[in-house]
Amino acid sequence: MVKENSKKRYLKVKDYSVSGEEFELIQNSGYGFLETHPQPSSDKLSNYYKSEDYISHTDSKRNLFEKAYHFVRSIALKKKLNLINSFSQESKNLLDVGCGTGDFLQAAQNNKWNVFGIEPNYQARNIANNKTNNSVFETEQLLKFKEHSFDVITLWHVLEHLPNLEDHIAIFKKLLKPNGSLIIAVPNYKSYDAKYYKAFWAAFDVPRHLWHFSKASLSKLVLKESMEVKKIKPMWFDAFYVSLLSEKYKRGKMNFIKGFCVGLVSNLKSITTKETSSLIYIVKNK
Repeated sequence: MVKENSKKRYLKVKDYSVSGEEFELIQNSGYGFLETHPQPSSDKLSNYYKSEDYISHTDSKRNLFEKAYHFVRSIALKKKLNLINSFSQESKNLLDVGCGTGDFLQAAQNNKWNVFGIEPNYQARNIANNKTNNSVFETEQLLKFKEHSFDVITLWHVLEHLPNLEDHIAIFKKLLKPNGSLIIAVPNYKSYDAKYYKAFWAAFDVPRHLWHFSKASLSKLVLKESMEVKKIKPMWFDAFYVSLLSEKYKRGKMNFIKGFCVGLVSNLKSITTKETSSLIYIVKNK
């Protein structure tokens, strides 16, 4: 666990996709995020990713849900590319941490970025390397890059998976160039769909998600390394995807109409609250 913590239970949740085990979410008093408890040891954590349904580690399109996921991902890729292009320097060095099967890196490489990726999953890493001329490495490579190597570092729904959270933030700080940009996309447990589904909210995804962020907590986390959240952007599609999965966990089967309606309500409410199901944080190095 992160150092600044008092054991105040927020919610009991279940791993619906792999193990069926129960976990607790503990409120961190120092930062305000939630911690999954107990957190699996490093040698056992990979076991919780062993599922054919873990969609970010495969390019499969076996059913309507997976086909819809890949269609939405293709739209999201264009938006991600536009975002990093707005921060590009002459050198255009990009590191994507937790790059999955490498579609984002491939798109960036096709747009003249010098790309590097980190992906711990062997199967996903091989797929990504086939798309990016072997630009994707195991996790240990994070400690081998030279300091101040990257103009942009991206973590698309990855930070919540990383153990030793504060250590990783410190590493990203060192790897960024002065005035570089750290782009972090994470679920938002303050969103309407999170509050609606509670323990069934799919984006808790314990124990793969070790941390569960709010806007205030993530800002505090990066500020400790003298970095600052400059802008927060919504991720509109996530409310629908997460709500559909949450319906499956709650009722035992997909209910597309109900999931879509909850996702729509969540997005409409966020127009006022600014609390979408997932958020993109644009963090600047100092």
